[in-house]
Amino acid sequence: MAAVSAALLVMAGACAQSAHPAPATGTSQGRYRVVVVDNRPRTYWVHRPAGLGTATAVPLVVMLHGGFGTGAQAEKSYGWDAMADAHGFVVAYPDGVSNAWNAGTCCGLPQRTNVDDVGFIGAVIDKLVADEHVDRARVYVTGISNGAFMAYRIACELPGGVAAIGPDAGTMIVPCDHAVPTSVLHIHGLADQNVPYNGGVGTKGVAKDSRPSVPATIARWRAIDGCGPSTVTSAGPVHSDASTCSGGRAVSLITIDGAGHQWPGSQPPNPAAKAALGLDDPSTAMDATSVLWQFFSQH
Repeated sequence: MAAVSAALLVMAGACAQSAHPAPATGTSQGRYRVVVVDNRPRTYWVHRPAGLGTATAVPLVVMLHGGFGTGAQAEKSYGWDAMADAHGFVVAYPDGVSNAWNAGTCCGLPQRTNVDDVGFIGAVIDKLVADEHVDRARVYVTGISNGAFMAYRIACELPGGVAAIGPDAGTMIVPCDHAVPTSVLHIHGLADQNVPYNGGVGTKGVAKDSRPSVPATIARWRAIDGCGPSTVTSAGPVHSDASTCSGGRAVSLITIDGAGHQWPGSQPPNPAAKAALGLDDPSTAMDATSVLWQFFSQH
């Protein structure tokens, strides 16, 4: 089992975390933070663009890594620092316990031991509102795979909610009985074998819990948000099913023909890990980070 975990960490482009992980490379300011939740020190990374002033409160994007990933790996992989530099917002990259999130019926040690990840993400948001002059009304949460499951759980259970979420390659695996209305943009590859679009148990990946279909999850959120009829458009392999909802919110689904379990527009996986573990290449049909920021900035 240890050998499998080590291989999957390579898959995610992440090294096992030490007490003080090395700062991510690239444009990051390298700011590593700790917050204590349930007597457990929890870690996260913050990127605040150089020269971003404090005269006006700014948006925040929380990027949740996938299973076996880390905050530093997510910072390197998905292009959010460059997007923040171009558009003037703060990005946070939290670290899951044992490289996973307690998102409901998944995943790993956090789920088995009922780690309070909703409380952790809420604490990170509160700290950044206080310390980085973040606008509490413009907080957005996105994530891939296990991080996408967790983004849905945040929308369902975080007191006060967030303005919008952007799950990629995931679905909702909590009851979501007391959700605050929230805008949603969900991105999914129609050939995803880890989190099948039509639900059930994936034929790839470690976790083998059965999950609801993506259409069922989108229908649930359209009911929560009081949405009107949706409009479907296509551009090549990319299909958009968008609806406007009460209070200026929106619930949209983007699907990509032939795309697997991946973040569209990101860097391809390590070739050795791809061959050994059957990883999916990212779709080149769209840039998920750019599309998500455009959606977030409107809500």
